[in-house]
Amino acid sequence: MALSTRLTSSLRPALAALRWAAHRQCRGLSTPQGSEPSLDLAGIFPPLTTPFSPTQEVDYAQLEGNLRRYASVPFRGLVALGSNGEYPYLASHERVEVVSCVRRALPRDRLLLAGSGCESTQATIELTVSMAEAGADVALVVTPCYYRGAMTTAALVHHYTEVGDASPIPVVLYSVPANTGLDLPIEAVITLAQHPNIIGIKDSGGDITRMGLMVHKTRQEDFQVLAGSASFLLASYAVGASGGVCALANVLGDPLCQLDHLCRTGQWQEARDLQHRLIEPNMAVSRQ
Repeated sequence: MALSTRLTSSLRPALAALRWAAHRQCRGLSTPQGSEPSLDLAGIFPPLTTPFSPTQEVDYAQLEGNLRRYASVPFRGLVALGSNGEYPYLASHERVEVVSCVRRALPRDRLLLAGSGCESTQATIELTVSMAEAGADVALVVTPCYYRGAMTTAALVHHYTEVGDASPIPVVLYSVPANTGLDLPIEAVITLAQHPNIIGIKDSGGDITRMGLMVHKTRQEDFQVLAGSASFLLASYAVGASGGVCALANVLGDPLCQLDHLCRTGQWQEARDLQHRLIEPNMAVSRQ
């Protein structure tokens, strides 16, 4: 039994890579010859809200209407079931159906990141597999936090390693201390960045020094850092972030994509002016 367990554990990364290769082929995504399977996360992702009917059911028709509005905005992709998506309040079948709905309406060249983090490792793996089957390109896995005192670096590395090994799609770590009370330790991020199926982190803490250090310490890995708010998007780009998952993008998508473009093309004065104009609208969305 022990030998069988060790063999299964050792094969997990290879099996995950095979599942991801099959997923890419099915989705028509290209993988450069001679490189590890990966995705470019550079750009802006709005974390979709989940609309509800007056009877407290998920309003899928309204969700599709929102997606039609976003089709004209040059987003890199969309995030379903993040904090904006009221993920903790949805039943498991609703979570999967939301992702299926978004995938059906989303152009094939847009990435779909789907929240799949649960408190237990096994539940996270099971939901991540379901999200992949529903059409997600990437699993966004928030830190387990109910027993946050026990969430040591070692425990979190073990959790995410197991998820990364078993996931049929790439995994993005998600640290949102305002909601979880837990900052994913930077030592854990550096270790997990070496995993071939963990390709980035969405960091919503707003600590630019921390984000810059993550970029620096993972620069040799296939790993990308995404800012979790428009409030510090410009600063994040300045220290090497690849993009942003920004609630403000739900209402001001075009200006945020313009800010992304200005930073990428080195137009820093124009980018600073635009970032200044976005601070108050972002406060209205995220705080009020």
